[in-house]
Amino acid sequence: MQAQGFSAFVRLYAPAPSLQANALYATWILFQAFLYTVLPGRSKGQMTPAGHLLEYRTNGLLAYEISVALFLLCVFSGFLDPTIIARHWEGLIVAYNIWGYALSCIAYIKAHYAPSHADDRHFSGSALYDFLMGIEFNPRFGTDWDWKLFHNERPGIIAWTLINFSFAAVQYKKFGTVTNSMIIVNIFHLMYVVDLFINEAWYVKTIDIAHDHFGFYLAWGSAVWLPTMYTLQTQYLARNPVQLHPAVAAAILCVGLGGYWLFRSVNDQKYRVRRTNGDCKIWGKPAKYMRASYVTGDGKTHESILLMSGWWGVSRHFNYVGDLMLSYAMCAVCGTRDLIPWTYAFFMTAILVHRCLRDEKRLETKYGEQWTKYCAQVRWRLIPGIW
Repeated sequence: MQAQGFSAFVRLYAPAPSLQANALYATWILFQAFLYTVLPGRSKGQMTPAGHLLEYRTNGLLAYEISVALFLLCVFSGFLDPTIIARHWEGLIVAYNIWGYALSCIAYIKAHYAPSHADDRHFSGSALYDFLMGIEFNPRFGTDWDWKLFHNERPGIIAWTLINFSFAAVQYKKFGTVTNSMIIVNIFHLMYVVDLFINEAWYVKTIDIAHDHFGFYLAWGSAVWLPTMYTLQTQYLARNPVQLHPAVAAAILCVGLGGYWLFRSVNDQKYRVRRTNGDCKIWGKPAKYMRASYVTGDGKTHESILLMSGWWGVSRHFNYVGDLMLSYAMCAVCGTRDLIPWTYAFFMTAILVHRCLRDEKRLETKYGEQWTKYCAQVRWRLIPGIW
């Protein structure tokens, strides 16, 4: 770069904007917004810190099915080349960034001058931190058109498997075959996406929706980081095919499926206990839990259940172990020649460890001494014997 100069380096290697890519992405955003608006499906979320119980448009599964079906119909009818996304990838990266930065700025301005729920805003005292982490909790159009849920899920998550399909088509065009590694990673990603939409009513009560504010972290992250970084394995395999030994492929598939089963099993225990108000069995025994109270911003006292048996007696965030197993299996299909396709696994490790710490700080503030007593009963944060 020193020999060429910075501007020459940028011209040579930086993604170039494209009118076609911009039009393609704008059409996609508007189409997803249309589906989000008109399709049926509503769910109640978690109580906000200020005491609001919000309703969300949880029609993601139907939107996903319509989007994929329409894409495949266009491909198999010959109207679209299946490599269309991969061919415009450079321009799409620019379009993602344009929208990600614009959305972050709009969210920041809206939070100051037209908040949806002013009492749920959070000002840190640092303009930079507020821009990055967000001020407004649930920026909305009207009462239930939620910016955070829409951008966290729809444009990027629905496109995830379509991007993968497009890069698989590139591999087939380039090498005349689709490798077992490409098939396995597509299975993992498809499983992850479909599971999210099947359990969308549960997702609106997770940390992303129930606790994070909407700023650059979520706006740019969902617009840019998600579609580019989460699909790195298929991008890599399209150009560097890896045909795994059948035994290795089977082992990776088992680890990934096992991680998914564990993730689902851990979360099912928590929501079963909450759904039955503790009147259920975990691993064949009556659920062991403690009741903890907290006060919302409106001065009302609420009660919650902290589970201490089953997987939740093993560690306080054991659901993340399954998430990590699946993440590393997704990357393992690419082999160990290059580190780039492992970015997703490293990122998930960092973000889940950080999420553990962030979540526990929030819970300590929320429950006080009750949380300290709970931690004394369930000693380990994530992996027993390690952390």
